Amino acid sequence: MFIQYDEAIDWIHSRLKFGVKPGLKRMEWLLEELGHPEKNIPTIHVAGTNGKGSTISYMLHMLLEANYKVGTFTSPYIETFNERISMNGQPISDDDMLLLVNEIKPYVDKIEETELGGPTEFEIITTMMFMYFGKINKPDILLLETGLGGRLDSTNIIDPILSVITNIGYDHMNILGDSIAKIASEKAGIIKRGRAIFTAAEKEDALQVLSQTALEKEAPFYSLGFDIKVIDQSAWEQGEKFSVQTPHHLYQDIKIVMKGKHQINNAALAIAALDYLRLHKIISLSDEQLYNGIKKSIWKGRFEIVNHNPLVIIDGAHNDEGIESLIDTINRHYSHKRVHFLFSALSDKNYEKMIKRLTSVATTMHFTSFDFPRAARAEELFSVCELEEKTYSESWRNILKELLVSYRNNDDVLIVTGSLYFISEIRNYLMK
Repeated sequence: MFIQYDEAIDWIHSRLKFGVKPGLKRMEWLLEELGHPEKNIPTIHVAGTNGKGSTISYMLHMLLEANYKVGTFTSPYIETFNERISMNGQPISDDDMLLLVNEIKPYVDKIEETELGGPTEFEIITTMMFMYFGKINKPDILLLETGLGGRLDSTNIIDPILSVITNIGYDHMNILGDSIAKIASEKAGIIKRGRAIFTAAEKEDALQVLSQTALEKEAPFYSLGFDIKVIDQSAWEQGEKFSVQTPHHLYQDIKIVMKGKHQINNAALAIAALDYLRLHKIISLSDEQLYNGIKKSIWKGRFEIVNHNPLVIIDGAHNDEGIESLIDTINRHYSHKRVHFLFSALSDKNYEKMIKRLTSVATTMHFTSFDFPRAARAEELFSVCELEEKTYSESWRNILKELLVSYRNNDDVLIVTGSLYFISEIRNYLMK
């Protein structure tokens, strides 16, 4: 029994030692013991390599505009651990987090005595989420993000009202496979029999796997670029403007404040998914509520302006596809400025390739490290960069202070990118 919130969080984090253990046996055991809190929660299941959080944010804000009570489960967190489990965009309270930990710890102790072994950190937080939304504070709709992959992900024990798979690229290849087809096959594991699937996957190999799985599961299949078409897209000073043709409706002159062509795709996917639920009378959503909600959507750490003088933007581009989207967004909105990067990454990422791509739009590059077990050293990052104008410091506080003084000119923009864990630290520091 934990008395303090911090004790409970420390216990959750102590489960990191169990690493990643793909499979659903421990989740099935825990939820059976807890009386299946995951059942009877109307859920939209979201998988994909990039864009899951933004797509969830678009759906969340449209549903909130229509006065629905909406639960979200996302990762990683940017400000507080509690935000992973949120209701109507607000993280659950410390008291509720403590209550959930004390509720499930006896079952964790019990399963550890079985041949199934100890649950991972993600399995525990997922179980807590199902307990919260299933028994303590039930939402009208739960927007549920996978942690890793889909087929063997801890969240994949629900029967959703529909599934969404965002764009698919190379990430977590040591677990999901070394080809787009293999990675797509893992993501396709969330497709359920008879449940509609919406995807923004672009690569032919991924689309083939997803469409074939949908066919086998008799799941209605809708793909961005084929069944869902974005038209008349353009940048505007606060974000992006576009129209989208879903299989059932044309939405014209939509405005979003999240910048980047990839955000247009994420928004179009979210609109098409909710349009389907509206058509089938599962939700009630007016055009006005849809337009207002989508325009209000934001997602922390995704090309987010966190300082104006000097201009500082943070973006959690932590893989190849994320870097390409970041470069495209810079070219769309800041091609007239001198671009300076502060970069840090995890050592198990292909950071050399990421750095090389960033130098194509960089005026200067700066490298640092942060307090995380797998964080790469700043000197290692610095050594692979071929740009002449570059610096490094193992202390991100020291180098950030220097850069904030150096780039006060209106022609400069400082972009902090790389690991999501890294930008979380920078964001919290700048916000304070």
